[in-house]
Amino acid sequence: MKLLTGKVAIVTGAGRGIGRATALLFAEHGAHVIVNDLGVDSSGNPAPEQVAATVVAEIKERGGSAVASTHDVSQPSGATELAALALSHSGAIDVLINNAGIHRDASLLKVALDDWRAVIEVQLQAALLCTQAVVPHMKANGGGSIVNTTSNAGLYGNYGQASSATALAGIYGLTRTCAIELQRYQVRVNAVAPLAKTRLTEQLPIFHQVDSMSADHVAPVHLFLASSLSADLTGAVLSVAGGRLSSYKMVESRGQFKEGDGGIWTAEEIAEHWPAISKA
Repeated sequence: MKLLTGKVAIVTGAGRGIGRATALLFAEHGAHVIVNDLGVDSSGNPAPEQVAATVVAEIKERGGSAVASTHDVSQPSGATELAALALSHSGAIDVLINNAGIHRDASLLKVALDDWRAVIEVQLQAALLCTQAVVPHMKANGGGSIVNTTSNAGLYGNYGQASSATALAGIYGLTRTCAIELQRYQVRVNAVAPLAKTRLTEQLPIFHQVDSMSADHVAPVHLFLASSLSADLTGAVLSVAGGRLSSYKMVESRGQFKEGDGGIWTAEEIAEHWPAISKA
């Protein structure tokens, strides 16, 4: 069964890795895919490869429908022009996969401000701009699905990844807020936290001898969230690590209430009662 027949899907960062796998799978399931990728290297520097066009050629060879985009979605004009491209080819936008990303890892005290800004722009700002660009058209079309990309680093933090962790933690907040604000328009917003071996992650120690967590494990999760199979799901964060799927949930401890003194705790009392305050 084809799950996206007649749908129009934008996939950013679709020239390689997870984005490419998702674009190919969406096309296989009947979607017209806007394959967006600047073709930069993993740090965001210019590279000569026309990866978006290559993926479009792959899709067409398999009998699918796609068009290439090299718009810079980290900037307002690029996001707006990407949405206009999708509309010009098909008249609607049903799905947005915010997958663009770069890495410029450095230990905390060595993070350069230019690198910080670049990572925030590509991973967080682009998600905001693309969402703002497509939502009016989704509203007019009766709804849609947006899927953002976060990570374990964004949800837990990670050594040497202050920039990425901050951007991807922002994605969590953006996803939750968009889910709340856009639900009344039947626009669903969810996120995926993938752990897969790609050019952005292959340098991590976990992947030095591991090939069992691939982009192909992630693409079906994007398909699930893009399709009507998840019609009642919004504000969720799904974790994908090879064959293991789970969902993240923020949990507040039971806490402890202070009766006297107007409920105002002293610092010493907080220290004394910390086990009870923090107990799940």
